[in-house]
Amino acid sequence: MQYPPNVRIIEVPCTGKVDVMHLLMAFEYGADGVIVVGCLEGDCHYSAGNLYAKKRVNRVKEILDKVGVGGERLAMYNLSSGMGGRFAEIVREITEKIMELGPSPIRVATCKATGPIAEVTT
Repeated sequence: MQYPPNVRIIEVPCTGKVDVMHLLMAFEYGADGVIVVGCLEGDCHYSAGNLYAKKRVNRVKEILDKVGVGGERLAMYNLSSGMGGRFAEIVREITEKIMELGPSPIRVATCKATGPIAEVTT
């Protein structure tokens, strides 16, 4: 399995632990796109964590649309641990989509205001 090298994976015990602020801060800190990948629906080890995450992701997509960043920069997928090939395929597809969209408006605005702190590639 190979996926683009510019993808940073952050593991959490359950996607139910991913909060709205975590997702928004990812964009604030320079992410051009974010993918949340959780267990298959109905198969969450922690009961319904992935269902909570889905609601949060949808809320953040609405926020990103309202502020002009674009909700299409955030996605959630439900996969089992045995679907590594599908994971790599999704990551490649989303990376291509984000590259077509270009840099996040938040990152562009931050770099113009303060100068680049660190180079973040998409």
